[in-house]
Amino acid sequence: GGVGKTTIAREVYNLIADQFEWLCFLDNVRENSIKHGLVHLQKTLLSKTIGESSIKLGSVHEGIPIIKHRFLLKKVLLVVDDVDDPDQLQAIVGGTDWFGSASSVIITTRDKHLLTCHGVTSTYEVDGLNKEEALKLLSGTAFKIDKVDPCYMRILNRVVTYASGLPLA
Repeated sequence: GGVGKTTIAREVYNLIADQFEWLCFLDNVRENSIKHGLVHLQKTLLSKTIGESSIKLGSVHEGIPIIKHRFLLKKVLLVVDDVDDPDQLQAIVGGTDWFGSASSVIITTRDKHLLTCHGVTSTYEVDGLNKEEALKLLSGTAFKIDKVDPCYMRILNRVVTYASGLPLA
C-alpha cells in the first residue's frame, strides 16, 4: 500500500477517458465492499455508467446479467480500485465476455495472485520510488520548492530511507 497504484490508475483513466462511451472509476472497492456490500458496488457501477440510479438489485446474482447485458456492446472504461477479494471481481468485472472488445478494465490490488486467479493476463507492477525521486517528491511536498536548504538534507535522507520508496509513507 501507498506505492501509487490508485494515483497511476486515475491518471491513466483521465488520460484515455475521452476514447470511451461509458466510464466508471470505482474507488476503494475493499472498503466499500465491507461497508455497503457487493450489491452496492454493482448499483454504483450501473449508476455511474448508464445513469440508472433507481435500479433495484436483490442480490449479486441479479446484478451480473444486467451488467453483462448492458456492457457487452459498449466501449467501457472501468477502473476497479483496491480489490482484495475474488468475489469483488466476480460481481463487478466477471469475465472478458462481459464487455465489448474495445473496452478496458483496470484493476488495482495489493494481491497479484488475485489477478492471476481471475484470468488477468496483462499486469503492471508499480515499483517504489528511487532515492532521488523520493527526495524530490518529499522536498516539493514539504517545502513547496525544488531546492532545499542543505541543512535539511540529512533529515530528508533519513525520512526517504525510512519510507522505503513509498510516497504516501
